[in-house]
Amino acid sequence: MPPAVTVSWFAETKKRREKFAVLSLYESWSAKIAEAAGVRVLLVGDSLATSILGLETTLSVTIDDVLYHTRAVCRSARQSFVIADMPFLTHNVSETDAVKNAGRFLAAGASAVKVEGGAEIADIVAGMVRRGIPVLGHIGMTPQHFFRLGGYRVQGRGNRERKRLMADAKALEQAGAFGIVLELTAEESAEAVTKHVGIPTIGIGAGRRVDAQVLVFHDLVGLNREFSPKFLKRYARLGDEAVRAVRGFSTDVSTGKFPGKDNVFHDA
Repeated sequence: MPPAVTVSWFAETKKRREKFAVLSLYESWSAKIAEAAGVRVLLVGDSLATSILGLETTLSVTIDDVLYHTRAVCRSARQSFVIADMPFLTHNVSETDAVKNAGRFLAAGASAVKVEGGAEIADIVAGMVRRGIPVLGHIGMTPQHFFRLGGYRVQGRGNRERKRLMADAKALEQAGAFGIVLELTAEESAEAVTKHVGIPTIGIGAGRRVDAQVLVFHDLVGLNREFSPKFLKRYARLGDEAVRAVRGFSTDVSTGKFPGKDNVFHDA
């Protein structure tokens, strides 16, 4: 069994230059699969808005939505480090709100929380960390800033954006964050950020030169058949298999093949 994941484990992996995988998932059964596969860092992302709830962006997902799914994951992920994503406006309005809301996630079983934003929320992150809340940062393409950024677009292109990302990453590190997610970021900038900080960078669409990689479970196993961004590698096509399975069930029902003799009960 792999060693237990703690907050200090993240810094240790950075020092040892050990890459690790992170899975974003939302329910008990996928958490069990992740643990069976040896993945020990799980993220209950606010991406459940688009992956599970049928919403257009992450902006509409609520803290109660994420709490519900965090509890589901934590019930089964008993050997994992579970990070809960703090939804839009639950962490960046005031330190008081951030601490209170983060406390709800820890009470629900999460090991840490993730927050979107850079230098502008560093003081809030520092306040959370002082109160014993482990915090994972998130910069680059931050979906909660969808409208300000003009949609989903690659960040860190050009020297000016690279310097901004490096400054954001350093501010989060100094505030006490134990790691930083880099989303949809030019590989060169992601590499620069990774070298600039002493905490792990976790990339999603951030190239090859980060410390770890995260993908959404539903995407990598092909349950979400319509979602195929450049950064995604599918390791299975379970969505296609599911369609075939349901079609077979429907056909068997309509032709009288299901239920068969092995699927019924008798009174003696």
